[in-house]
Amino acid sequence: MSNSWLDLENKVVIVTGGASGIGKHICKQLKEVGANVVVSDLSVETEELDGVFNVKCDITKKASVDEMAKLVVEKYGKIDALVNNAGVNLPRLLVDFRGERPEYELNEKDFDFMVNVNQKGLFLCTQAVVRYMIKEGKGTIVNITSEAGMEGSAGQSCYSATKGAVNGFTRSWAKELGPKGIRVVGVAPGINEPTGLTSPAYNEALAYTRGVKPDQLSTDYAKVIPLGRPGKLDDIGNLVTYLVSERSSYISGTTINISGGKSRG
Repeated sequence: MSNSWLDLENKVVIVTGGASGIGKHICKQLKEVGANVVVSDLSVETEELDGVFNVKCDITKKASVDEMAKLVVEKYGKIDALVNNAGVNLPRLLVDFRGERPEYELNEKDFDFMVNVNQKGLFLCTQAVVRYMIKEGKGTIVNITSEAGMEGSAGQSCYSATKGAVNGFTRSWAKELGPKGIRVVGVAPGINEPTGLTSPAYNEALAYTRGVKPDQLSTDYAKVIPLGRPGKLDDIGNLVTYLVSERSSYISGTTINISGGKSRG
């Protein structure tokens, strides 16, 4: 028995999209408490690096996902938790009513890209991992969703819709899998400190969909976030670390806002 409060030593946790952004911070927090962290990401090669098992995986392809789960079980003999973190966001208007930037109007290619990663990829990863968890009679799935999936977001309707779908998966799978000893929980971040994904191209697209210039996107957070600051990526990592531990053993089928009081629950 571990002496640590979280008791995550040697637990095997897969983090999709774990090589950058929020996922990287989740991996860092998990590693600090002794978990065996597996980074499932398209941008890595399959190898062990600095105590982390990296598996190259395209979560939109079933064969790639099934192989990733198989490799993890071959290495560790089990999967204790899956953090479905990988996601993409392309700000797009339903209709480019100003008619100035047609590339920022939602089209089939952009729609399919977001749905494939955010919705289909999450389904494929969860299905592959749960096949192993059912044999063990336990496990935890944490789905990283978004404030946008709860509230909606101007210029991000498709992204918001995919995250709304993730919330639906979370509630439904918790009902299906609870009798098998598997918990399913959602984490919905709000406004966070910038990541590498917050690129100039992203900001330009978002600004256009909001009818402002990119340099006007910055907000006085004290006015819109009750706690007066954007979230830190480590805040999200800390919550996820708690949720994959047995300390949260009665939390399932719900999505937890982590937005400094900004979002409705």
